[in-house]
Amino acid sequence: MSGVGAVTLVGGGPGSLDLLTVGGLDALRRAEVVLYDRLAPHDRLQELAPDAVLVDVGKRPGHHAVAQHEIERMLVEHALDGSRVVRLKGGDSYVLGRGGEEVLACRAAGVPVRVIPGVTSATAVPAAAGIPLTHRGVSHLFTVVSGHAPLTDDEHRHLAGLGGTIVLLMGVATLPGLVAGLVRHGLDADTPVAAIERGFSPQQRTTVSTLAGIVVDAATAGVSSPAVIVIGEVVRLAADGDDAAAQTLSSAGLLAPSMEAQP
Repeated sequence: MSGVGAVTLVGGGPGSLDLLTVGGLDALRRAEVVLYDRLAPHDRLQELAPDAVLVDVGKRPGHHAVAQHEIERMLVEHALDGSRVVRLKGGDSYVLGRGGEEVLACRAAGVPVRVIPGVTSATAVPAAAGIPLTHRGVSHLFTVVSGHAPLTDDEHRHLAGLGGTIVLLMGVATLPGLVAGLVRHGLDADTPVAAIERGFSPQQRTTVSTLAGIVVDAATAGVSSPAVIVIGEVVRLAADGDDAAAQTLSSAGLLAPSMEAQP
C-alpha cells in the first residue's frame, strides 16, 4: 500500500447502535483499521467494519488499557502506512472526549483527519430517563461539567450562580465535592438530582434524590460509572411521557403536585 491514508474520528453516541449516525456507519464500512473505546457501540463492529482490523483501546475508570499518547501514535502510524483509520469513541469526540488532542496529533504528522460528530451522552442519557435539559419557564440553559477532576472553589461559585441545569459526566467519584461546593455557594439543598447509570442499556437505572441527599442515596443504591448526573428543576419534569421516571420521582417525594394529577 502506498501513500498516506486518513483518520476519521467518529462519535459513536452513548452506546446504542440506533444512535450511531449514517456518516459514522459509512466511515466504519470503509475502514481498514478501527480503534474503539468501551463506551462506543462495539458489539457488532465485525459486521459494521467487515474489512477492518479492530483494536480495543478501551479506557475504563481507574485503568487505561492504552495510554492516550499511545492511541495518538497508533492513529498516526496506521494512517502513514496508508490505511483508512476510524477512531470510534463514545458520545461525541469533542465533548470531553479528547478528540481535539487526537486531531492535533494527526495534523502535526501531516495525516488528513476529519471529525464526524456523535450524539453526546450529556443530552441523550437524560432524555432516555425522561429528563429534558431545558424547558420553558423552568430552565433556559444547561452546563456540561467534567467530573474527572474536582472543580475549584471559584468554579463551584460560578456554577452555582448560573442557574439552569447542570449535567455532570464522569462524576460519580467527585460528586461529594461538587455537591458540597454548590451548596456552600447558595444552590438550594432541595434541588432535585438524578443519577442515570448505563444509559440506553438493558441495565439502565435512575436514582433520584436532592442535592442534600444524593451523596448518601447514590452510595446506598450503589451508583457506579458510567453514569450521567443531572442537577436542576428539570428533573421533576421526567414524569412527562416517562412512566418509570414518574414512579421513581413520586416515590422519592419529588413529583410536583401538578404532575401527580396527570394520567
